[in-house]
Amino acid sequence: MKTLYDVQQLLEKYGILVHVGKRIWDIELMALELDNINKAGLIDRHDYMVAKLILRKEHRIEEFNEKKKDEKNNSK
Repeated sequence: MKTLYDVQQLLEKYGILVHVGKRIWDIELMALELDNINKAGLIDRHDYMVAKLILRKEHRIEEFNEKKKDEKNNSK
């Protein structure tokens, strides 16, 4: 598992489809659902940790991109 798409595929195995409309919101909801699967003891610990790291990385990227976009819009 290396990408956000891989995490989406993992969640689909548990019947969870996430599409809120904004990428950062999708990432946040995926993280919550992943936590719920983990609390229920349904997911392998390694898969859980790798998926959480991927989601954290993607969330940071989205925050950076949004901040950059806001700065660009404010400078106009």
